[in-house]
Amino acid sequence: MASAPAASGAGSGAQLFVIDPIERLNPAKDSSVALMQAAERAGLPVWVATTTALLARKTGRDHTAWVWARPVRTQPWHELGDAQLLPLAAFAHVWMRKDPPVDEAYLYATHLLELAERQGVRVLNRPSALRSWNEKLSSLRWSHLMAPTLVASRVDSLAAFTAEHREVVLKPLGGRAGQGVVFAAAGTPGLGALLELVTAQQTLPVMVQAFLPGVSAGDKRILLVDGEPLGAVNRVPSGGAGGEFRSNLAVGGQPEATELSAVERCICAELAPALRAEGLFFVGIDVIDGRLSEINVTSPTGIREVERLGGVPLADLTLKKLAWTP
Repeated sequence: MASAPAASGAGSGAQLFVIDPIERLNPAKDSSVALMQAAERAGLPVWVATTTALLARKTGRDHTAWVWARPVRTQPWHELGDAQLLPLAAFAHVWMRKDPPVDEAYLYATHLLELAERQGVRVLNRPSALRSWNEKLSSLRWSHLMAPTLVASRVDSLAAFTAEHREVVLKPLGGRAGQGVVFAAAGTPGLGALLELVTAQQTLPVMVQAFLPGVSAGDKRILLVDGEPLGAVNRVPSGGAGGEFRSNLAVGGQPEATELSAVERCICAELAPALRAEGLFFVGIDVIDGRLSEINVTSPTGIREVERLGGVPLADLTLKKLAWTP
């Protein structure tokens, strides 16, 4: 590998995207790719790295954050340059866009990025918020906007909630893209065994929510940039023989163009001050039948669908919005 170049080696206004290996990304669907290409259109150098390429090393009396990064051209998809060891301070912005799980490796990466942040680097989204905003639990800050919800490990508590609301949805707190989300009803055979399974024998809390029949009309993904809703896409469950109720695109949900209702705009306005205060620049919230469901902060998706169905140049607007914020 090459020796460390000067900080200017990344180029003026350079953007670093910390992502999963770039070979895994689908340029036709991936929001990170959309943002990279928007940066290229804005004339900004684009670099990529994985979380394992981050490091801290002593420079003078202090430790500074560095990265083995590669320059990339994304059109046509994709051309990578040689890896270079650069200080994170060489980049105008660092985008943390690694997909969950939020495991030990992910958490350690946020600590290294936080070191860079303390040295003046702007990280999107803020590392401390990525640690503290669990994408299921963070919604509880606005529980009055949600469907009836319980988070618990005890089977008896979960069973009582199910009996009260008759039909419920069980969500693992660390899940993503609809993985592990299960529908259950008070009369479901073997409900106790199911609850033992999803709680790992009452050792892990899960979220259980009253089922909203309105999900059949869609689960709306709203993308907020610096607290402002810039676009949305409605995701409709595929249904079919299996009665699939999940609307996530990864499990077969169908995207369709949509507009925000007055209720949804009010939800966005209520969340915006906290998102801005905690450095959550790019966020995707999920709303079902006017109820807040989740707040996605790690690597929210939906840009491609908003651009294709709604004609909104959302990635370009995001880059422009970034330039307008301090």
